[in-house]
Amino acid sequence: MPEGDTVWHAAARLHAALAGRTLTHADLRVPRFATSDLTGREVLDVTSNGKHLLTRIEGGLTLHSHLRMDGTWRVFAPGAPWRGGPEHQIRAVLQNTDATAVGYRLPVLELLPTAEEHTVIGHLGPDLLSPTWPDDPDAPDSLPARAVRNLLADPDRPLGEALLDQRNLAGIGNVYKSELCFLARVTPWLPVGELAPDVPARLVATAHRLLDFNKDHPDRRTTTVARTSPATRTVTSPELLYVYGRRSRPCLRCRTPVRKADQGDGSRDRPTYWCPKCQAGPTG
Repeated sequence: MPEGDTVWHAAARLHAALAGRTLTHADLRVPRFATSDLTGREVLDVTSNGKHLLTRIEGGLTLHSHLRMDGTWRVFAPGAPWRGGPEHQIRAVLQNTDATAVGYRLPVLELLPTAEEHTVIGHLGPDLLSPTWPDDPDAPDSLPARAVRNLLADPDRPLGEALLDQRNLAGIGNVYKSELCFLARVTPWLPVGELAPDVPARLVATAHRLLDFNKDHPDRRTTTVARTSPATRTVTSPELLYVYGRRSRPCLRCRTPVRKADQGDGSRDRPTYWCPKCQAGPTG
């Protein structure tokens, strides 16, 4: 499932291609909205909230989409071939004179009044990439303070599950879950109530900082550690992540092999990576 920075970047690409322009063709290929006619309406803006995409359209309408595991939006220049999957996987087409946005394999696609956006995103916790993310995280009503309170609301819940719960804070997926737990030096199975008092606020601040940095970079990274050639002792390429995707490879801190397990109730694929030496707490 895409992380919040990926969805933010998708919203930025769609906004650049569609906002301020009139739709010359629109096709929603889901039965409920197949007869909806958006042609002739102006796209006002495209924005993200956590992992949700909101395309606001003239006339008080919002096209809500969610990528989940396999969905994607692609933007094409006029006349360019569409590449993103076979024709039968296309769920939406939004076209103007300058660009065509095509949504492939979108598991969630619905048209609703903009005034009712709360029905699809109102359950979300603070968006880690909200443009109103404050400079004063200690203010009692700030987004960071709310996120911390949400994380601590169920002290017995494993940290990894609490971080993934979009009702607590919106934007974290499996990659950042593993990386944040590594940076906090605790396993994803540690109950949040057993965290040191200063850790939850640092986790939230670090999550915001990492997503904010990576939203503008094609290669997601959480580390500045470089990979060095053993033969020449020269830097060959950067190590982008501390533990995610590094099963059986040496930890970048202690060289202990990184481990992998699934976390959760088994209803979804939740790959989890951790270093058994650097991270304290129970394991899966």
